[in-house]
Amino acid sequence: MNDSAPSALPDFCRLPRIAAVCGVAQLAVVLVFLSPNQSPPGTWQGFLFVSAFTQWLAWAAALALCKSRPLLSRFRPVPAYFLAALIPALITAIAAWLVYFLDKELGYGLTRNMSVSRFIGGIAIMVALLCGVLLRYFYVLEQWQEQVKAHAKASLQALQARINPHFLFNSMNTIAALVRSDPKTAETAIEDLSDLFRAALGDEQTESTLAQELQIARQYLAIEQLRLGARLKIAWQLADDLPMHCKMPRLLLQPLFENAVAHGVALLPEGGRIDFSAGVDGKCLQFEIRNPVAVEHDRPGLGHAQLSVQQRLKLAFGAQASVSGQLHGDEYVCRLRIPHA
Repeated sequence: MNDSAPSALPDFCRLPRIAAVCGVAQLAVVLVFLSPNQSPPGTWQGFLFVSAFTQWLAWAAALALCKSRPLLSRFRPVPAYFLAALIPALITAIAAWLVYFLDKELGYGLTRNMSVSRFIGGIAIMVALLCGVLLRYFYVLEQWQEQVKAHAKASLQALQARINPHFLFNSMNTIAALVRSDPKTAETAIEDLSDLFRAALGDEQTESTLAQELQIARQYLAIEQLRLGARLKIAWQLADDLPMHCKMPRLLLQPLFENAVAHGVALLPEGGRIDFSAGVDGKCLQFEIRNPVAVEHDRPGLGHAQLSVQQRLKLAFGAQASVSGQLHGDEYVCRLRIPHA
């Protein structure tokens, strides 16, 4: 036994796992009754009886695996998987034995021309095989999900490292120039810069709120406006019913604004305006960032921030969230959509 090793067994205490077990069990019943080799042909009465019996077995097996997981996790993976497949098979064998004799008494004919050993053994072996396949599937699925989480974490760490150097140097140069001429503005810029990097370098597991993300974006843009001056203009359009306490991943908006400045406004001699809008559409928040771009400029980095945001959205919200970007003439439009409770 290995007490310290993490469990390789899926967690059948979770409702999606139980639903998957019930679904696979019902699919097996349907396939058996649709089989052209079934003799005698199944009836609707028999189908409903077997379906009810199978669903009860599926719930019982999932509950048994849920309760036995702490104990099975103490074994090495191969014995743990063998025992995990054996538990539902034993439950099924006991239930099949009861069904066999009940069927003989009630006369449904489900076990007609079948010996007790063939009926019980066949069902138990089929359940053990199905459990083995399900256990393997859930294990591979969980491993893939862990890889996605690790990739998203690495992406966030790379994003944190990426926003540091050039922005930091430019900001410090701007602040140094303001220290004597405008100490108050320089002090505010230092505070904004401190808050921004505190958010960027914090714990990647910590969630943020819409209010905090908007504040970080405003502080970032305030620092950039000190550097670019009148060349950078910002237009904010925020709906009155925005849920400011809505939970969301950290650094969701700031990278998109950084993208708009670095690959848009900063490259234009005359500068430009960034238009930002945020609103509520049903159960989703919708954001849009518009910025001018230099038509003749090669824009290799336009998709990097979007890709990073997209990976973290997928991790946090799955397919419910999305981010997209598209060129419209001399404007680049980035749209972000996330669910909210």
